[in-house]
Amino acid sequence: RVVSQLTARRGLTKNTSLCNLSSLTNSQINGLVDCLEQPESLSTAHAVQEQHSHDESYHPSALPGAVIWPTSTQEVSRVVRYCNQQSIPVLPFGTGTGLEGGVTAVQGGVVLNLTKMADIVEVNVGDADCLVEPGVTRTMLNTHLRDTGLWFPVDPGADASLCGMAATSASGTNAVRYGTMRENVINLEVVLPNGDIIHTAGPKARARKTSAGYNLTNLLVGSEGTLGVITKARLRLHGQPAWVKSAVCSFPTVHEAAAAAMETMMYNIPIARMELLDSMAIRATNAHAGLHNPEQPHLFFEFHGFSEDSLQEQVAMVQDIAQDNGGSNFLFADKAEERSKLWQARHNAWYACLALKPGCRGYSTDVCVPISKLPEMVDYANEEIQRLGLVAPIVGHVGDGNFHCICAFMDDELEQVKALANSLSIRAIQLEGTCTGEHGVGLGKRAMLQTELGDSTLQAMKLIKEAWDPNNILNPTKVLL
Repeated sequence: RVVSQLTARRGLTKNTSLCNLSSLTNSQINGLVDCLEQPESLSTAHAVQEQHSHDESYHPSALPGAVIWPTSTQEVSRVVRYCNQQSIPVLPFGTGTGLEGGVTAVQGGVVLNLTKMADIVEVNVGDADCLVEPGVTRTMLNTHLRDTGLWFPVDPGADASLCGMAATSASGTNAVRYGTMRENVINLEVVLPNGDIIHTAGPKARARKTSAGYNLTNLLVGSEGTLGVITKARLRLHGQPAWVKSAVCSFPTVHEAAAAAMETMMYNIPIARMELLDSMAIRATNAHAGLHNPEQPHLFFEFHGFSEDSLQEQVAMVQDIAQDNGGSNFLFADKAEERSKLWQARHNAWYACLALKPGCRGYSTDVCVPISKLPEMVDYANEEIQRLGLVAPIVGHVGDGNFHCICAFMDDELEQVKALANSLSIRAIQLEGTCTGEHGVGLGKRAMLQTELGDSTLQAMKLIKEAWDPNNILNPTKVLL
């Protein structure tokens, strides 16, 4: 009935449409449409399936049976409840900017594209918090907040959806001062696998702290869509800094740059951003953007202060630390335009590194170690890159011990890229760190959880998944093997 109407509208024959439905039957499609306010909110078009079959990672694409654009929490609830009854996989989808295959429909099913739920429901300026729907991105929120004196500082690089960032516990360049998503989510509205709607900290709660019951908020943050569909997020906001200054300096080796980063943190300097680019990354960004930075490892800094004096005190201390570690060629910027130009190398690093090998694919590793172990970890990464013969410049948020090797590779180098990712993950775990600081587990790092967490902890996670999602419909095959 409805399938015929949908396919006729799109100029498809019934058979053409059915070949794109993967594991969904006509009856199931009709049942899903009955859950929706508008039948047009569901699509089985092959182009739409393909668009929602992958993220930005190297993991193989997998077509979903259908894509749905819900417009309300109640609509999400009805769809999820029906899918649970029918044992149809459900995959929440934000902007598709993930890097570990977290949205790939390995078992088919239904993708919930949440971008049409894009309201900034409320902003409480006096309490510095806001409530957003899952289609709201970081840039959308900060544009809305521009005249309030507040901002949301968690910046993963891509203009990702905020609820998607919560689902992966994303962070980025400002995390060293303002924390990751885990520290900036106050409350979540979540649709459970059975269709129930819960608020992880209570229906109206937005207090800055609580000791009431289990911490379900942080259970859902980083769960990657495997425990529930996040339909609203209450976020912590921060005051826009009154004084901002950026700086960049070069170092003889990446080890010395990492050592300077470590000492900066040890002295408890409230640095806002501290980013590392190795010499290959600098060479790539120079060529890509027409810059003229010395082809040596660089640290990029940003300082936030409440007065000019407080800012200058931070700058002087960091400059002394950098010089003690061989840092030189300091450049400073105060005005917004000048700061943007100074940071251009870091902002363009991904595309610049991929331009080193025209026609290549890209993958980014994501290890994170205690800050005291950072120089050792970076040295090991350099050795492994050379051993495997890869083009993989190092960039990273070194203020919290997290860095990435941006692998520019051709198809016949994929096994070397996987070998690098596995080797770095194992070494990071040996150094009391983690295989993923901010990208999440998805498909790519499931095997590493056994090494990192151990059997008992992994079994506890599986028990939680089984209790919350006994039919295993939410983002199956992700996070846990």
